[in-house]
Amino acid sequence: MEFRTIVDIDDPGFRIGACEEMLFVGSCFADKIGARFTDEKFRTIVNPFGVMYNPASILHTIQRLSAQPDLKSVKTAFLTLGTNHVYILNETGEIVDNCQKRPQSLFTEKELTVDECADYLQQAIDILHAANPDMRIVLTVSPIRYRKYGYHGSQLSKATLLLAVNKVIKMFRSALPLGSSKNVQCSAPALLACKARMFNVHYFPAYEIINDELRDYRFYADDMLHPSSQAVEYIWQRFSEVYLSPEAKAFLKEWQPLKAALNHKPFNPDSDEYRIFMDKTMLKISELQKKYPNFAV
Repeated sequence: MEFRTIVDIDDPGFRIGACEEMLFVGSCFADKIGARFTDEKFRTIVNPFGVMYNPASILHTIQRLSAQPDLKSVKTAFLTLGTNHVYILNETGEIVDNCQKRPQSLFTEKELTVDECADYLQQAIDILHAANPDMRIVLTVSPIRYRKYGYHGSQLSKATLLLAVNKVIKMFRSALPLGSSKNVQCSAPALLACKARMFNVHYFPAYEIINDELRDYRFYADDMLHPSSQAVEYIWQRFSEVYLSPEAKAFLKEWQPLKAALNHKPFNPDSDEYRIFMDKTMLKISELQKKYPNFAV
């Protein structure tokens, strides 16, 4: 007898290799998951310009990153949406990524529509694919709730994001430009470009895993809004099962005891025993680096 519902995770059709180059942009949930990958020695870029909660701000980060050569080496990018609420600076009419604690009277709050969210996402994905046509994009919706909207308002915000993500996913699956009707015919080059990237955009159900599978306040932090470290670890495990390659899983198995050794705090760091222990650890790390060229301590 099952006493919980298990969320199915679709096979993305690709696997992430050991110490692979990855990008994480989005809400503070992207920070937590990105930090987990960093800890396991994946080569990560995590919110390089700060946490970005809405699709427009995520696009702004991707636009700024597009001028950097590091973006071309990224193989898998995570875009994590937190809210559809944006703040517009009245003076310029532009969406800001951070109000920088300036008076609220300087800004107008707006809720993006499903179509607006989807359009910002598509623009971000197009920039990423322009940098690297083979880059895999994984879209997620943050499970973190926003108390300031009211809990019903928070759910409406998440629903808008989920609908927008679904629209983008369908667009890439159908190989048609966003907003095109079924009767519109793509030019041959455009259709080839669409088909080349159509299987490179995926959805990972982090939101559903927290709300439908864990579904218990013991998996939340003290504020009862953010996932606990245990919940983040569980999501990492569920993700690893489906998305990581056999090589990456083998690397993690070899890396775990070495990571524990490096994090060990000795009672007497100047002792001969500890020096011998660390010499053996560093020798094993050197051997691991030969086996996995991307691995760096």
